Amino acid sequence: MSSQDNDEDSRVVAAVLILAVMLAVGVAVGVGISKVRGGGAAASASMSAPAAEAAPAAAMAAVGEDASVVVENGVVKFYFASGKADLAAGALGALGDAIAAAQAGKQLVISGFHDATGDAAFNAELAKQRAMGVRDALMGAGVAETSIELKKPEETTGSGNNAEARRVEVVIAQ
Repeated sequence: MSSQDNDEDSRVVAAVLILAVMLAVGVAVGVGISKVRGGGAAASASMSAPAAEAAPAAAMAAVGEDASVVVENGVVKFYFASGKADLAAGALGALGDAIAAAQAGKQLVISGFHDATGDAAFNAELAKQRAMGVRDALMGAGVAETSIELKKPEETTGSGNNAEARRVEVVIAQ
């Protein structure tokens, strides 16, 4: 057997390994997106419909006591567990359109909200930490800091139930 045969065999093995890794990554990303969107048939149905057409009730169903992320009418909404600032799984996937917009020169506005339970000063600081966590995720994905504006909302206590109130919103400025 010549060394050329060994080189060709090595290339084939390397190509097969690369394809296997790419397939595994694709499956993992698909499962993550499916979990973020609610899984099962509902997830595949929502993937075919534009995000703007998604029912608000479906978006609110995804909000629980754990961290989650929802895209609703072009606004990326991160929901947080009580007392925590950890981003939900799938955060970068949900920020895809915002990242692309920022890299195309648009400004992103990040606002943090909190619920009405507990100490107001602690809640305000936690809302700020959550907003900065989202900012850091965007910067880690290649968005320039100059393309991100942290904006304290006029009414920092979020509306809805406590789980819905503990959120950070990312809006693409027009």
